[in-house]
Amino acid sequence: MLNSPGPKVIAWELTRRCALRCKHCRGSARDEAYEGELSTAECKQVIDGIADYVKPVLILTGGEPMTRPDVYELARYAADKGMRVVMAPCGHLLTPETARKLKEAGVQCISISIDGSTPEKHDAFRGVAGAYARTMEGLQHAIDAGIQFQVNTTVTKLNVDDLPSILERAIALGAITFDLFFLVPTGRAGALRDLEISPGQAEQALQWAAEMAQSAPIRVKTTCAPHFARMVRQAPKSATTAERPAGHPAFPHGGGTGHGHGGGRPVSTGGCMAGQGFVFISHRGILQPCGFLDTPSGDLRNQDFNFRQAYEASRVFQDLRAHDRYEGKCGVCEFLHVCGGCRARAYELTGNYLAEEPQCTYVPKRLELQERAL
Repeated sequence: MLNSPGPKVIAWELTRRCALRCKHCRGSARDEAYEGELSTAECKQVIDGIADYVKPVLILTGGEPMTRPDVYELARYAADKGMRVVMAPCGHLLTPETARKLKEAGVQCISISIDGSTPEKHDAFRGVAGAYARTMEGLQHAIDAGIQFQVNTTVTKLNVDDLPSILERAIALGAITFDLFFLVPTGRAGALRDLEISPGQAEQALQWAAEMAQSAPIRVKTTCAPHFARMVRQAPKSATTAERPAGHPAFPHGGGTGHGHGGGRPVSTGGCMAGQGFVFISHRGILQPCGFLDTPSGDLRNQDFNFRQAYEASRVFQDLRAHDRYEGKCGVCEFLHVCGGCRARAYELTGNYLAEEPQCTYVPKRLELQERAL
């Protein structure tokens, strides 16, 4: 079951400011100050409100979170409140000094995005010449500071055939996790709808990911592809394979060596966690089910930073936790409670976050029986 009494993972967009012009950016981030961003004091109130309710994995993201001078102070404050603090920087602001400060602030892991196995392929996607080189330079500083990292890749038609090479690069760099983010056409990515892989291609890519999750020397997982949970459950299981719940795009909780857990380990099999243990907080303190589902679901400023009240009173979160409200083939699917379908993708294409997952090719048994009876 995906249902959870409280969020296990919170992604917090500390700022929307960023110097890159990534084609897939959900927030269409620009390199400028954004009006209404939470102050340092307000950010601490957010952390206090969360800590009074749960002690989640807290992902400090953006934009580029390192453009905030107080990011180290906030990371330390959250870590001291008992949260596992991780960060999603672009890598360009990582220097020997800033990497050391992140480590001292309690940041346990970072994610670095690599969207092509060569500098040319990566830079074309990121929209800035030299982005790959600067990312690799920053990553080395993080490694030297003793910070673990995972590699994120946004899967599109441009790189779906390049995934094996990107995985090889992640392994060579020493990543502990390779996370495949399946494109959700929101924000700047709305212009990339033609680059979104087809449902058939997604199925093939997920099958490859499932195989790599069992054989690669690092952890392989997926984000924004909840039907991966159904595929893993349909696949034959070896004697060494056991299922475990998965987190949203939160980083690994450690274990094993710097290269992960090794082959034959459990596969991450969680579905869409929007409203099911995951919360996104915008730079203005607005709650959302995830960063791609731009549906305001609570305002921390207007609710005196009472995170629990904002989360539990939200009609959107209540809807998402009630699987009997899901519609279309998702609503009758036998894998609903472990998959749930991507709510952001459903909303983007239909305007209804409870509609069926448009990227899934699976026909639920109930519908299949109905079709046979006709």
